[in-house]
Amino acid sequence: MEKKLQLEQIERDLTELCVTIGDRHVGSPGNQKATDYVAKRLASSGFKVEKPEFTCIDWESGEVILKAGNERIEAFISPYSLSCDIESSFETACTFEELTGKDFTGKIAVLHGELCKEQLMPKNFVFYNPENHKQIISMIEEKSPLAVVAITSRNPELAGAWYPFPLFEDGDFNIPSVFLTEEEGRKILSNAENTMYLKIESKRIPSKGCNVIGTKDGSSNQRIVFCAHIDTKKGTPGALDNGAGVTSLLALADLLKDYKGKYGIEILAVNGEDYYAASGQMLYLSENKDGFEDILLAVNTDGTGCKGYKTTFSCFDCKESMGQAIRNAFKDNKKFIEIDPWYQSDHMIFVMNGIPAVALTSENVMEVMTEIAHTPHDKIDKVDSNKIPEIAQAMKDMINGLNDIK
Repeated sequence: MEKKLQLEQIERDLTELCVTIGDRHVGSPGNQKATDYVAKRLASSGFKVEKPEFTCIDWESGEVILKAGNERIEAFISPYSLSCDIESSFETACTFEELTGKDFTGKIAVLHGELCKEQLMPKNFVFYNPENHKQIISMIEEKSPLAVVAITSRNPELAGAWYPFPLFEDGDFNIPSVFLTEEEGRKILSNAENTMYLKIESKRIPSKGCNVIGTKDGSSNQRIVFCAHIDTKKGTPGALDNGAGVTSLLALADLLKDYKGKYGIEILAVNGEDYYAASGQMLYLSENKDGFEDILLAVNTDGTGCKGYKTTFSCFDCKESMGQAIRNAFKDNKKFIEIDPWYQSDHMIFVMNGIPAVALTSENVMEVMTEIAHTPHDKIDKVDSNKIPEIAQAMKDMINGLNDIK
């Protein structure tokens, strides 16, 4: 009966996050409802709850019209783009050298090819920001086009399953921009008239967001952190990315209702993994700049629970006794499998600060990233809710194993 009640609660949590609320992009009403819900659930399991707040930007978009000569082109508004209503000639560039040599004054810049092979990191993103991305953005801003039209292709490593992907997803980039497929782009590149009309209806909305942190004290000053990002991309219900991950934290919290152990427990619903400024991660780093030495281990779950696939775990910088406790907890090879470390989620904010970490995801993580994540298809029917109590129990077993180490 207890397992049945546990599964019923898990299904309620999943439904609330991924169906009733759905889209949880940072700054949105859905994001605020989700953080409120998680805070109440953690408190109901006896955790002390805090909701440290940050400022952010929500974003709304309306009509987009793009014409090359008299031909209508299908285009999409870049997230956080400014609005515009302009008609002008356009200039194209496909390499950084071409971009450097062109005059875009009073023109629309049409970018394609090498310049658009991958999504450019936001100007102020600190975790991963290649020098060539910075150079491209700096050069575009220096050239001051009236707007940017980006012809992009597929890049699942950085843009997930989004096609076409936005070249810019940056509330600090202040040139209006749209993005479109290579097929639509060919209509522009072959246009003989060299005139373009672009109308973008878009609005940035000042807002607030928060992390949700639930804690239980241990007998020592060290703690184990369990984290999952609660936010989604705009327009997706985010079931695998990452409603199932957050739900596993809530299931763990229920299992730890009467917890008493050597190590404190921190459950962190971090808010911003899919947001251009990673505001929740930056806030957490700022608040813990002098407290990382108190973290024994960080465990991140992202993309778990996919139907038909095992849950995987990866260890980062775990010493032998710790690694053994982790592997003992996830020893059931019908449910779990150890894989090589992967680096595309929130465990890296701990690894980069010298903290041992464990990353949990689904065995088909690349398929999730390339075909499901960041799209409207990331629905609750992709999740096997029976996997969530398995993950929660294994995390509890890991805690017990770590507490038993002398």
